[in-house]
Amino acid sequence: MDLQTIKNYETWLFDPYFDDKTREELKEIMGKEKEIEDRFYRDLEFGTGGLRGVIGAGTNRINKYTIRKATQGLANYIKAQGEEAIDRGVVIAYDSRHMSKEFTEEAALVLAANDIKAYVFEDLRPTPELSFAVRYLKAIAGIVITASHNPPEYNGYKVYWEDGAQVATRLAEEITKEIQQIHDLYKVIPMNKEEAQRAKLFQYIGEEVDDAYIKSVKNQSLRGEMIRKVAKDFKIVFTPLHGTGNLPIRRVLKEIGFEKVLVVPDQALPDPNFSTVAYPNPEEEAAFQLAIGLAKQEDAHLIIGTDPDCDRVGAVVKNKEGKYSILTGNQVGALLVEYILSTLKEKQGIPANAVIVKTIVTSEMGAVIAKQHGVDVVNTLTGFKYIGEKIKEFEETGEKTFLFGYEESYGYLAGTYARDKDAVVASMLISEMAAFYYAKGMTLYEGLMALYKKYGYYLEDLKSITLKGKEGMEKIQNTLEIFRSNPPIEIGGYKVALVEDYLNQNKLPKSNVLKFILEDNAWVCLRPSGTEPKLKIYCGVAEDSLENCRKKVNALMNYIAEKI
Repeated sequence: MDLQTIKNYETWLFDPYFDDKTREELKEIMGKEKEIEDRFYRDLEFGTGGLRGVIGAGTNRINKYTIRKATQGLANYIKAQGEEAIDRGVVIAYDSRHMSKEFTEEAALVLAANDIKAYVFEDLRPTPELSFAVRYLKAIAGIVITASHNPPEYNGYKVYWEDGAQVATRLAEEITKEIQQIHDLYKVIPMNKEEAQRAKLFQYIGEEVDDAYIKSVKNQSLRGEMIRKVAKDFKIVFTPLHGTGNLPIRRVLKEIGFEKVLVVPDQALPDPNFSTVAYPNPEEEAAFQLAIGLAKQEDAHLIIGTDPDCDRVGAVVKNKEGKYSILTGNQVGALLVEYILSTLKEKQGIPANAVIVKTIVTSEMGAVIAKQHGVDVVNTLTGFKYIGEKIKEFEETGEKTFLFGYEESYGYLAGTYARDKDAVVASMLISEMAAFYYAKGMTLYEGLMALYKKYGYYLEDLKSITLKGKEGMEKIQNTLEIFRSNPPIEIGGYKVALVEDYLNQNKLPKSNVLKFILEDNAWVCLRPSGTEPKLKIYCGVAEDSLENCRKKVNALMNYIAEKI
């Protein structure tokens, strides 16, 4: 370990500023060099969007001290924007994770100590409602305490700006500078809660914002009359995976007309341990084990599941063998593009300047569908904050009308009432879309097969390599640098036609991402995760059958795996 790491550890271990619980935790790791190094070799990084890490004592962990420091940096940035920004206040929401409520109060009371009002939800709420609330309350910023779909030992701190989107590159860098200038934690003192409430610097919010948010979600519904026709027969099984989605999704589905929504009983209530699943991620079929059991029992037509902060949603449908099978985020995205555009075309017409926004690692199938409907498609870097940036840009310029944005990692947004992916509106539209196919005598799986037949067969894959700690971060960076300095001529037998290096380009914000465009409608992309210690490898192909798609995907992924 270097001297600075040792100094950081000893400061936290012996200094009376840190509470007894923190110091006791650090006494337990005395002599464990690897553990001490991982906790103290750096400050937990404030990336584009905020912090995310394992809960625990240390500079490279998320705890009340790192929350205080980040919030003081945000407060300093807000104060630098002037009195009007200070007066507008900050909205704070939190999910069902360990320490979420405690971290929320720490952030709110640091803001109060800086004379910045905190609007705090009185109980857990979905992340997209925070995005909505920032704009609804005309706040200058927002904070949500969540680690999305990470394992239970994680929590996080995401920052939103006045447009309701997560802070993107420039803003994140400016806030990071403010945080990095805070060297003396002793000066970051939260206000007493009772004092903050008396000064009206800590204000609880709830029902009024809930009602406005739900109304905005329901405004995105496209076929209310059709839902009422099938409502008595169409069965939906829903699991919030112990998170924030239970109440808002059940409310929306009921209010637009669905009558048979069955919630998985053992996963309905908040549980920070996510005790019925290994990993609370609706991208994983294992997370749907209980939901599939209930669906089989009830012969349900659709299963939907949301992650703990309810910004991602997965859908499970019966395949041609009659077994329940999870759809990929790319498949659901393509289905929704077709459903939204074809319905608009049928009912009121698609706006002449309409646009769909997706990320660079998302399937091209949705783009092909959109273009067939005469709708432009814009690509962004991975991360919904970049889609949020595009919504703001279109709003300011008037050049485009945003209809729908999505990414392969199960995130979707229809409309502009929020500026982040929203599993509430996505759950509503997926349910409505499945009911639409049901009314036509088709399953959602059959609807997907019909799209393949019409637009061509597309298949994608994603593999994540977990590399924890300081050494892991170095390996991820080294791997990308090897591919950058010596790019392959071919991958899996397919020639590389173009290398897109997003660290060395001017079209999008710079990012450590490499994408290889191959001959014969295929691509491969490598990027480090922005929220987890992982190297992510994506690929996408197009072919004349799913079988040929799978062969091509396997060839590409096997090549990259062998290289790494």
